[in-house]
Amino acid sequence: MSTQSTAGRRILSLILLIGGVCLLVGALILDFTGSPLTFRGPMLIIGAVAIIVGAYLYPTVKNHRKIINVLFLFPLLFTFAVTVIIPLVLGVFYSLTDWNGIRFNKFIGLENYTTMFNEPSFIWSILITILFVVFNMILVNVVGFLLALLCTSNLKGLGFFRASYFLPNLIGGIVLGYIWQFVFNNVLTEITEKISGNQASILSTTSTAFAGIIVVYIWQYAGYIMLIYITGLTQVPKDVLEASQIDGANRIQTLFKIKIPMIASTITICTFLTLTSAFKQFDVNMALTNGSGSVADFMGSYLTNGTQMLALNIYNTAISKDNYAMGQAKAVFFFIILAVVSLVQVRISNKKEVEM
Repeated sequence: MSTQSTAGRRILSLILLIGGVCLLVGALILDFTGSPLTFRGPMLIIGAVAIIVGAYLYPTVKNHRKIINVLFLFPLLFTFAVTVIIPLVLGVFYSLTDWNGIRFNKFIGLENYTTMFNEPSFIWSILITILFVVFNMILVNVVGFLLALLCTSNLKGLGFFRASYFLPNLIGGIVLGYIWQFVFNNVLTEITEKISGNQASILSTTSTAFAGIIVVYIWQYAGYIMLIYITGLTQVPKDVLEASQIDGANRIQTLFKIKIPMIASTITICTFLTLTSAFKQFDVNMALTNGSGSVADFMGSYLTNGTQMLALNIYNTAISKDNYAMGQAKAVFFFIILAVVSLVQVRISNKKEVEM
């Protein structure tokens, strides 16, 4: 590149950079001062584009490619920082204060954490959440895998079956909870009354209501997991399956000796998704039972939140009880549990992949 051409690119680059910065600063000033002018948005966009183009055209910058990569990744990195990293750091900070949702007056250290671990209802929510996760991580994967086997067979109308099984996943959790609440409290009670004369609803006792939440969650989520298993099963090489048939392997042997080992990575993904989703269960729990249910004696206390899982407990602590600092401390603890369990699960699953 000639010296004259390099100088021209440098001048153009500087003009774009300076102009872009001026447009960005001007748009921000107009926004902060509450100006009625309506072209602040276009100024912001044009300024950002001008800065990116100017940085790209500048000819003598070291690590030019890295700078361009950062510029184009900046919107995603900025969004991730604003929505995840910064709230996480602020959450840890507020959990150490007496924050009321707007401001805090003093630091109280680990007082929120010690208080929540002395709260029987919180300990109960942790226990039933872990129980819920164990049941659903197993049952959702088993049901989803069986549905995937059905939908990769030679049956007619497989497209209809796939769409039907996936359809519940498209229904929002709140709506789904109210639909099943009606089913449990009205439809099933009418059936059981005609059969046995007992009109009690499944949601009337803590143990059966907890089982009802598990049923609804499986009904909603198994279709989504089914699609992932279908993708894994369709990727199994057909020549390997044909070779197993020639060698005399039956369907059970083919399933356990060939198909399952060859979709080990798919199993890892599905177990991770069901694990994290079950831990974060909130909407169905809220709509179906709102956490109600009696527990006669737990840690010397009578509890009325027998079906309240961890996410709903955090919500009720912060919103219903107006104790934001305590709710934030519980949320931080929830994040630690979820992160540790997820990492351990992925590590174990990856180790199993290697063995298989």
